Amino acid sequence: METGFGQVDAEYDFLRARRRAVLSRLATWLRREPDDVSEILPFDEVVDALGRTGERRLGLRVIDLDSIVGSVDRTHDFDRHFRPRNQRTRERWERLARAQRRGETIPPIDVYRVGGLHFVRDGHHRVSVAHALGLRSIEARVTEVTTKLAPDGVVHRGDLIIKDLRRVFLERVPLTGAALDSIVVRDPWSYAELSETVEAWGFRLMQHENRYLDRATVARRWWSEEFLPVVRMLRQADLIGDRTDAEAYLQLACQRYRLMRTHRWDDEVVARLRADPGN
Repeated sequence: METGFGQVDAEYDFLRARRRAVLSRLATWLRREPDDVSEILPFDEVVDALGRTGERRLGLRVIDLDSIVGSVDRTHDFDRHFRPRNQRTRERWERLARAQRRGETIPPIDVYRVGGLHFVRDGHHRVSVAHALGLRSIEARVTEVTTKLAPDGVVHRGDLIIKDLRRVFLERVPLTGAALDSIVVRDPWSYAELSETVEAWGFRLMQHENRYLDRATVARRWWSEEFLPVVRMLRQADLIGDRTDAEAYLQLACQRYRLMRTHRWDDEVVARLRADPGN
């Protein structure tokens, strides 16, 4: 309940926000959730994982508070919901809370926009106070940062591993459109294994055709001449199961490599298999 005294109410606002931050961390510990569940997202790590391509100023906008998920340089002072994590911010925090309660004009914050996510450059305390007072939106000067990959699915810091490895995969295997959409794996390290598989396939293709092929050409031909036919056969044999198409292909490719390395495949064996494929 509010007392009507600005100083006292601002102090209570801060204490409530701090208590909620502590209770949130305690709940995370009790549920045995990863530590990064309550962590604010670091801007530099996000754009590095997604692959920064450029930026442009969008000017003054009104943005949803819930879309603000990260910070440029204050990741240790606030939690994911911009609740203060220590007493260091208290004096400035309460001063802004008093001004907000008095209806004073609060300067807009500065943010970077990546997809639908926002990262605070300046104005962390203003965001924190706005959350504590139950506001839904805030005025901000927005700079949009474009990236190779969209930030879809980035919720926690651990999600950046998947994005980073997928970005590296696309640098090695530059697929686009439907081909790109079809390559999804749940274990981020599978992207590295798939990169090696595609590059090995491309090397054998270049040897067979006795000419150099660039990465884009190898990627395009691998998808149409190798990936799609293999996935089609796996579907016909009902061998996909609960895996994605890319996961099923990768497992089969690894099994094929294991067979090649552990069995004898000389001309005699191949001839016998062709003559009697039932064996």
